[in-house]
Amino acid sequence: MLIPATQLRVGMTVEHQKDLWRVMNVVHVTPGNWRGMVQTKLRNLRSGTQTENRFRSEDKVERVTLEQHEMEFLYESDGQYHFMNTETYDQIALNSELLGDAVSYLRPNSRIQVELHDGTPMGVSLPKTVDLKVVETAPGLKSATVTNVLKPAKTETGLVVQVPNFIGEGEVIRVDTESGTYLSRAKGE
Repeated sequence: MLIPATQLRVGMTVEHQKDLWRVMNVVHVTPGNWRGMVQTKLRNLRSGTQTENRFRSEDKVERVTLEQHEMEFLYESDGQYHFMNTETYDQIALNSELLGDAVSYLRPNSRIQVELHDGTPMGVSLPKTVDLKVVETAPGLKSATVTNVLKPAKTETGLVVQVPNFIGEGEVIRVDTESGTYLSRAKGE
């Protein structure tokens, strides 16, 4: 579907130079008496590289709609992450390059949205927060009265998160998947 460049929004997927790109940033520029333009930052869905591109306001851009399917993470084997479609029970394997940072948040039986274009996986979108169990951290200091002191904690997926002093091994914490930061304690499983 062709849309004017002025209708580009962050998060859209577009076809540009015979490849698929996700719009990461959009700035409308109207320099005085010149014609307006749309300055964009794009990320390639296949390679992950980023580029900046300037469209004229009268340019048309091909908008691509990706199919989203809820998939359940089953297991990891030799760098391949295996998922099952929760509706059809079909299984697919995605490599760590395609998943990127998402591998740090994947626990068996966790559900994520996998984006497909013509049946080919293009990427995944994680939930906003994920609950992970702390498997390794330094013991909390009883004499520490400062509440904003943080210490590193290794989670069950291998992700290292800075947590408050009172968090111990075996506790379940809630982590923001966008920034990788500790949010709060989570209710135990």
